[in-house]
Amino acid sequence: MKSEVKAKMIAIGSADIDEDALGDLTVPTAGPGAGKKAFFFKSGNRRVRLSVNKDSPLKVFTKNDHVVIYYDNEELVTGKIEPELVHCPGQAYITVSEKCIFDCKFCPVPKLGGRIKSFKEVIKLLEKAYDTGKMDSISITSGVSETPDKEVERVNEIVLEAKKYGVPIGVSVYPTNKSNKILKAAGVDEIKYNVETMDRAVFDEVCPDQNLEYILDKLEEAVKLFGKNHVFSNFIIGLGENDDSVIQGIEELASIGVIPILRAANLSPLREGEVYINRPTAERIMYLTRKLKEILDIHGLNAAVSRTMCLPCTGCDMNPHIDLDE
Repeated sequence: MKSEVKAKMIAIGSADIDEDALGDLTVPTAGPGAGKKAFFFKSGNRRVRLSVNKDSPLKVFTKNDHVVIYYDNEELVTGKIEPELVHCPGQAYITVSEKCIFDCKFCPVPKLGGRIKSFKEVIKLLEKAYDTGKMDSISITSGVSETPDKEVERVNEIVLEAKKYGVPIGVSVYPTNKSNKILKAAGVDEIKYNVETMDRAVFDEVCPDQNLEYILDKLEEAVKLFGKNHVFSNFIIGLGENDDSVIQGIEELASIGVIPILRAANLSPLREGEVYINRPTAERIMYLTRKLKEILDIHGLNAAVSRTMCLPCTGCDMNPHIDLDE
């Protein structure tokens, strides 16, 4: 799969596939894609995660021991459906709180009325994943069911127990005044606090309950504790920002040692009419990913070094140091 092909698939974001051929499908419970069935497709060294959509222009067909994806009745790429461990190949990627008090306009989670996994339930999932012999890392993410501080406490308890598995641990939560110190002391290796967008005007519209400057301050603090190439932030593309704004945002994050993860915006039916979404084209994805690599290189950052969460998975995004053709 060429990088341009992966960018096209991310831009579309879905595929028409026979669900019976897939077995158990992931239904994510966090982020803009929450509530939609999805699967992983791998071709060569590249991976993409697509939601299931009968109306998608991407059509998936089984051919012998592999699958072929067609676009406009022409073969686009050949590969295989990749099995998941927990939400992600090779990782136990677990959402603890499937609900959130923050009303970010692009996110369906506050509307889904999700549940909270108990400590025992999470550990049982980790134990099952570990027993397969395929668990390369653990990634814990969570909404905010009551307060950010309580969420950090909940995740901290899980991390303290999860250390026994001897694999890298990554955590993505909303930051608190003490979250960096608490999670570092617990044994977390990598941290992700999501800015969502670096366009201040857009941020105020789509994340009215959050504070971007506070998140940036905690990201900068995290770099000092977790180190270079181990602090990340999701950065949604397609919320009304322009390319100059994105590039300036990438530069701002990279300058403090944070690796941005450029995520294509996705409109949930539960948010229809509440937010402007213009999912980026393949061309825009490629252009901004090249700019991202250029800026990361200038600041001595490498997106291929990460061992947890989104960057090593590469399913939903273009990793600039993995997915770009030389």
